[in-house]
Amino acid sequence: MEWGDEAAWEATRRPLREAHGLHPEAYTSEQFFDLERRRVFEQAWVCVAIADEVAGSGRMLVRKVGSRSVLITRNQGGELRGFINACRHRGTELADADCDVAGTIRCPYHRWGYSLDGALTSTPFFDEVPRDDVDRADLGLVTVRVDVWGPLVFACLSDSTPPLSDWLGDLPERMAGYGLDTWVSRHERQLDIEANWKLISENYQEYYHLTWVHPELAKVSRVADHYRYQGAGMYCGQTTTPVSGDQRDDWLALPQAPDLDASDAVSGRFVAIFPNVLLSVLPNHIWMMRLDPIAPGITRETCTMLLPDATGAVTDDAIAPTRDFWFDVNAEDIDIVERGQRGLTRGAVPPGPLAPRFEEPLHRFHNMLADCMTCVGLDSITVPSGDDPSDVAAQWGAGTNPTPPTIDRRQAADTA
Repeated sequence: MEWGDEAAWEATRRPLREAHGLHPEAYTSEQFFDLERRRVFEQAWVCVAIADEVAGSGRMLVRKVGSRSVLITRNQGGELRGFINACRHRGTELADADCDVAGTIRCPYHRWGYSLDGALTSTPFFDEVPRDDVDRADLGLVTVRVDVWGPLVFACLSDSTPPLSDWLGDLPERMAGYGLDTWVSRHERQLDIEANWKLISENYQEYYHLTWVHPELAKVSRVADHYRYQGAGMYCGQTTTPVSGDQRDDWLALPQAPDLDASDAVSGRFVAIFPNVLLSVLPNHIWMMRLDPIAPGITRETCTMLLPDATGAVTDDAIAPTRDFWFDVNAEDIDIVERGQRGLTRGAVPPGPLAPRFEEPLHRFHNMLADCMTCVGLDSITVPSGDDPSDVAAQWGAGTNPTPPTIDRRQAADTA
């Protein structure tokens, strides 16, 4: 199948009530994976880190974006910088792991040195036999676009992709009340999962499986309390309102972020930022998962727990119940997505129909993927619009959110 052709996505492009899931090759084929790496991960805004991992000048992160290795650091003025991880002399890898570089990024091979802004600053012994055709100003590190939203650092290898602000759409406004710029990471764990990255994202986006796969999670994020949470932007979302504490209070045990409005204070926001961020925002903590595809059937998942800095010092003992609850939920998800990968690999049956109430975010996600896969460049990509409020109850079967987000209340008032 030619996945770069629009014809390959016919079942995805149908309206939700007629659409089917992705073909098994989308999860298992090396050919699909290679094209996806080029058309999605080497063109989109990809999350590469938590902001406090690179908080100070001289700290340098090494991250893989698609097939490319990228350096993320800050210059002496604290401004974020990104570079291809290759010396301009003969292309040697500059660093193989996160490290501190003080004021100079130095090649381990011939000791060429670069400033934290990427400018070439030293070339030992190179001028012993001068060359008139060499201008050091032309030999700085190859730059990569980088940007930050809230606690997340993003990189983009393409110069033609719209800026991160366009990519995120209304999400920064939608979540402005949380003050995400000030949240700090408190725990991180990395896992290798034997499943395609899309299976993990899709599983996160739908709550069809909640009752059977997550019986404990269903006590605090009940099926009946799920509503849409999607505006214009490259993301898929849902919200639980209210987050329940009558059977389990794991999500309510930590101190709440200050100054939350009536909706944010009682809700859980669950957002998948395309392509590789899964962001669960609660009134008192964030559980974030970053997905890095390794192979068609292997994904590296980095789990990070963040807390609002304004709540002050919180002990590890106080964090443990909430953290462990998330790891228990994640273990259940890992088991089911690995089963899904085995079924797609060994069975490869044709995809079935999407369930309109539960899997509308997947339809949105699949169409974002199709847009990227059929575009040579993303300069003209169409950022999805928000939900049609007239169709919410019909598709989700959950009626009207009793405590809707402020942005949705305002938009509803504007269209009334």
